[in-house]
Amino acid sequence: MKLLKAKDKTMTTQAQLPKIRNEADFTPEEKKQARKSVAGSAIGNAIEWFDYGIYGYLIVYISQLFFTFGEDAGAMPRILAFSTFAISFIVRPLGGMVLGPLGDRIGRRTILIFTIVMISVSTACIALLPTFEQVGYLAPALLVLLRMVQGFSAGGEYAGAAVFMSEHAPDNKRGKYGSFLEFGTLAGFSAAAILCTMLTLVVGEEGMMAGWWRLPFALTLVLGGIALWMRRHLEESETFTDDSSKGNTVSSAPQALRALLVEYPWQLLKLFGFIVLVNVAFYLVLTYMPSYLTATLGHDATQSNLTLVLIQLVMIALIVPLGSLSDRIGRKPLLVTASAGFVLLSVPAVYLMQVGGLWGQLAGIGTLGLLLVVLLSTISSALPALFPTSVRYSGFAIGYNLSTAVFGGTAAVANETIIGATGNDLVPGWYLMGAGIIGLVSVLTFRETAGRSLRGNLIPGSDDRLRLERGEKLVGASKRRTRPTPSKEATQSKEMTS
Repeated sequence: MKLLKAKDKTMTTQAQLPKIRNEADFTPEEKKQARKSVAGSAIGNAIEWFDYGIYGYLIVYISQLFFTFGEDAGAMPRILAFSTFAISFIVRPLGGMVLGPLGDRIGRRTILIFTIVMISVSTACIALLPTFEQVGYLAPALLVLLRMVQGFSAGGEYAGAAVFMSEHAPDNKRGKYGSFLEFGTLAGFSAAAILCTMLTLVVGEEGMMAGWWRLPFALTLVLGGIALWMRRHLEESETFTDDSSKGNTVSSAPQALRALLVEYPWQLLKLFGFIVLVNVAFYLVLTYMPSYLTATLGHDATQSNLTLVLIQLVMIALIVPLGSLSDRIGRKPLLVTASAGFVLLSVPAVYLMQVGGLWGQLAGIGTLGLLLVVLLSTISSALPALFPTSVRYSGFAIGYNLSTAVFGGTAAVANETIIGATGNDLVPGWYLMGAGIIGLVSVLTFRETAGRSLRGNLIPGSDDRLRLERGEKLVGASKRRTRPTPSKEATQSKEMTS
C-alpha cells in the first residue's frame, strides 16, 4: 500500500525537514495564486451556507407548503421540515468518503469544481418544486431528494475548500487566510438572513406563501456560475503536487478509510470531538435561532431576524482580525477560550434571551455569536493541520462529516423535540454546554500548528522538537515546554535523525 510505505521514505536529517515558507518567501505569482485560492474557496463556501441559511430562514413557509398534511397538524410540519434539513447531513459522510479520497488522488481543484456545480444546481431546483397542495406527497419526496444531493456535494465542499486554501497559504499567515473561508460562511448566512428578512418585509407573509419564497433558492444558480468561473482558473498547490508525485496517495475510498483508522485514529477522534462543538454551536446559533426566538419564545419575527443579522455582521467584522491573532499567539489559546466559554456561558446566554427583552436578546445572542466567531476564525487553519498531506482531504472530509451528520444536522430537530417533550425553553443552553465540554476535551489534545509547515507526509507540529533543537522559533512552543513526540510520530522523528 503506497500510503503506508510513505513512512519508510521519511527525511533522514534535520536539514531535510519540510521548509517553513512565510509570506516573505513567496514570489509575486505565488502570492497571486494564494489570494485567488482564498477567493475561490470562500465564494463556494458562501454559496453552500447561503443555501443552508435560506432554508433555515424560510422554514416556516417550507413547513406549511410541503409538510402540512392535515388541518390540525400542530408542530409536526416544522419538525418534518427540520428533519429534512437533517436528512441532508446523513449523506454527508458518504460524500466525504467518496470525494475526500478522490481529492487526495486526482486533486483538490477538480473536486471543488464538481461540488460547486452540484450544490448550485440542486439548490436552484428547489425553486422549481411543486407544493404539497399541487402534487401531494411527491412534493416533500422531491425536496428530500434534492437535499440529499446537496448533502452529498457538501460532504466534499468544505473540507476541500479548507485544505485547498491552507495548502496555498503562507505558513505564517494561514490563520488570516483561513479566516476568509469562514468569512465566506458568515457572509453566505448573512446574505440569506438579509435577503429573506427584506423579502418578507416587502411582499409580506402572503406574498412569501404565494411564491416569493422561491427567489432566494433561484439566485444560487447565478452565484454558482460566478464560483465555477473562479475555480476553473485556480491551480493545484505545490504541497499537493509534490506529495502526489512521490506516490503518497490512496487509490480508493475503502483504502483511505482503512489507512486513517490504522494510522491516524487519534487524529480522527480529535477532529470528531471538536466538530461536535463547532456544528452544534453553528447550527443552533445561526440556523435554529430564528425559529426558536419566534415559534418557541414568541418574539417578533422581524425583530428577531434583524437581531441575528446585526450579530452576524459583527461576527464578519471580527473574524479576519481573530484569524490574524491566531497566527501570532497560536490556535490553541483561542480554541480553548471559546470552548470553555460555551461550557460556562451557554445557559446564562439562552436565559437572557427569554427574560431580557430586546437588550437581553441582543446580549444572549451576542455572547454566543462572539464565542462562535472565535471558533470559526481558526478552524480552517487548524483542522487541515491535523493530518499529513497524503490523507489530509480524506481525513478532514470523513471525520468532519461523520461528526456533522450525527450532531450538526440533528441539532435543530433534537432541540425542538426535547423542548416539546419537556417544556424547558433552556434546552438550547444545556445542549450547547454539553457540546462545549466535548469540544474542550478535544482541543486540549491538539498540537499547536500555527506557523508550522503542511508539506511532507508528517503530521504538522510533530517535528517541533527537532526544529527547536535546530534553533527555529515556533509559535507557542519552547524546548522546555515541547514534549517528546509519542508512538508513530516518535518513530518518524527517530528516522529523521538516524
